[in-house]
Amino acid sequence: MGLYDRDYLRADAPSRGGTPPIGSPRTWSVNAWLIAICVAVFVLEVFMPLQPIETGLYWAMDQQTGEWVELSDDPFRQGSIRNQKTTLGQDLVALTIPDGNDGQKVVQGFPVSLPDGEVVGLAEGTMASTLSYWFHFSTKKVIGGAELWRLVGFQFLHANEYHLLFNMVGLFFFGPLVERYLGGKRYLAFYLLCGMFGALLYLVLNLGGYVLSEMMGVASVPGLLFNATGTPLIGASAGVFGVLMAGAYLAPDVRVLLFFIIPMRLATLAWALVIISLLSVIWNLNNAGGEAAHLGGAAGGFYFIRHPQSLHGLFDFFGKVDPTSKHFAVRRGTSNRTDKVDRILDKISRNGLKSLSAREKKILEEASRRGPEREP
Repeated sequence: MGLYDRDYLRADAPSRGGTPPIGSPRTWSVNAWLIAICVAVFVLEVFMPLQPIETGLYWAMDQQTGEWVELSDDPFRQGSIRNQKTTLGQDLVALTIPDGNDGQKVVQGFPVSLPDGEVVGLAEGTMASTLSYWFHFSTKKVIGGAELWRLVGFQFLHANEYHLLFNMVGLFFFGPLVERYLGGKRYLAFYLLCGMFGALLYLVLNLGGYVLSEMMGVASVPGLLFNATGTPLIGASAGVFGVLMAGAYLAPDVRVLLFFIIPMRLATLAWALVIISLLSVIWNLNNAGGEAAHLGGAAGGFYFIRHPQSLHGLFDFFGKVDPTSKHFAVRRGTSNRTDKVDRILDKISRNGLKSLSAREKKILEEASRRGPEREP
């Protein structure tokens, strides 16, 4: 059975929470808006000025040995060197230094200079657009600066076109399935919360690595992130992993093509990607921080798709009743029809759409066509 052969994905299928059927010309879906916003932000960044982002690692020249020494804090901003004020350059430079294993590594950052122009240090970092500068996520910004808006903002930023393409393809193929099940508002809450779960898991693992490194001198522990606390985290990947896990729960046996070539079950694909991310974090492979965010997003998706009632009322602060908060409508009265609908929706929450009989699906479809019950 193909993905769009399922009754809850047909254009005439009942909608939960006011989400238009797939293919409906009435309005854009929440999923379509998420894709459009991510693409628009990526294009907008091309035309924005660049600003420096410091990761929180610093290097200074040892005046006796002439070697570069890694520092754990920011000595250039907090004090001075040789009792002289230092300045941070705005041009990104590369520094080749020993890696401690009889080899060398290249560090990118911004030069720290004395008033006479002598370079005495390097602040690791990168150049990013103004949007990335203000909305990227990092442990340092959220814990040290209490800039909580970054929990949402980083989800709409991407490093390059390949990063954007991978995430948007995931949303395009699997987002409609999850939105049809949750309804528009709950789907938006689901997506953003999965992204936040990804950021928070990254923060916990990074903070744990920082504490062990600073207080106990431990250089590495499997599963913890020992990268600098200012290292920026961006991308929709955490939310996409949540959507993927939700899709694997709703339609586990749907056949998908990995790299558009290799056929496999959706559930197999989802769990394989989770295992890859887990091993990447444990072994501290390349992009371990991003993989940690993937795991957090997947955990959020795993939980919320099985407990959609946890998403109820998240957007009530807009001053309007959330149509998803009490199934199809807010009401005080009860009726035989609505009791049946409630029981069916509870069954979906417990066991998923696949557990419904043909009669139960028909009752949902009729309830959707009649519209919500309201108080007279």
